[in-house]
Amino acid sequence: MTQPGRRTGTRPPVTRRVLGILEAFTPERPALTLTEICRRTGLPLATAHRLVGELVAWGALERGDGGAYRIGLRLWEVASLAPRGPGLREAALPFMEDLYEATHQNVQLAVLDGLEVIYLERLSGRDAVHVFTRVGGRFPAHATGVGLALLAHADPELQERAIAGPLRRFTPKTICSGHQLRRILAEVRRTGVAISDGQVELFALSVAAPVHGPDDSVVAALSIVVPADAYDPRTLVPVVRAGARGISRALGAPSARRPPASAARESSPAPTGR
Repeated sequence: MTQPGRRTGTRPPVTRRVLGILEAFTPERPALTLTEICRRTGLPLATAHRLVGELVAWGALERGDGGAYRIGLRLWEVASLAPRGPGLREAALPFMEDLYEATHQNVQLAVLDGLEVIYLERLSGRDAVHVFTRVGGRFPAHATGVGLALLAHADPELQERAIAGPLRRFTPKTICSGHQLRRILAEVRRTGVAISDGQVELFALSVAAPVHGPDDSVVAALSIVVPADAYDPRTLVPVVRAGARGISRALGAPSARRPPASAARESSPAPTGR
């Protein structure tokens, strides 16, 4: 006999259904009709209509003149409270702008979420080399400069998960071997910088450095992405390091207050992902 109040079906809880509706929206499909939401979530029309109505009333969704729904500003308002969001972005922007003015290419700030990176900010010129990234977008960490800089300083258990794979291939230069990834992460820790050469697109080169927080843990990574055939990565290493150090200092990182190691004692890192 079923006990009172106990679920008898396998219907997912309301929270999961609501999150499923929000996840139905993507950069490729930012506006969805109710029918499309039902198709993407598998929810019955009546259930979707009720939940979407509640989300609209709260402000998580907005309905346009054509009847399609979009993500609402209320979600942006809530997301702005994330500790790795606006505060980190505001501290980083002056240094990102300096890097951008020096190259008019892509300057990016990202954080680690599992085995992926999430981009908090990107500055880009009209003629900058093409990148797939966008603010709020995700990308596999092993294939990006910011991802390698973050993975190198991540929890060892997470590093082992990344090394165990699978590692998605984008180009012939993408790191797809766990042994290779382990070696490169050790090199990033040794040199303090990650160079991702042609791992996502063969014509793009990324140089990244970790950003440290108030307790000196790595909280983000700063990178610049330039045309691979127009730049020597070694010329970008000092400015990216300096930018990351400036952000770390603005965040109160103790290590960023100490004088940096002499450039004469530092060996130039070799490009990774070849």
